[in-house]
Amino acid sequence: MTSDRQRLVENTLRAAFEPTELLVRDQSHLHIGHPGAGDGRGHFDIKITAPAFSGASRIQRHRMVYDALGDLLETDIHALKIRAFSPGESQSG
Repeated sequence: MTSDRQRLVENTLRAAFEPTELLVRDQSHLHIGHPGAGDGRGHFDIKITAPAFSGASRIQRHRMVYDALGDLLETDIHALKIRAFSPGESQSG
């Protein structure tokens, strides 16, 4: 089942990057009772492939995703696992 918050993350990333592949998993249920989960914000696992990441380092890609998500990091997102790739790149990471 896709949550409203998950759809919001997906839509935001689609608008920012026009990805060729995007998978957003809400893993908040795995963190119930975790001290950081007490504020109600979610934990997400993101796998995204987009031309925008071509030539960018792993750190730059993560910053790009954080920048795109902007205010959602204050209101809806507590933690992210990000796997960001450019098209044609090996996705073993």
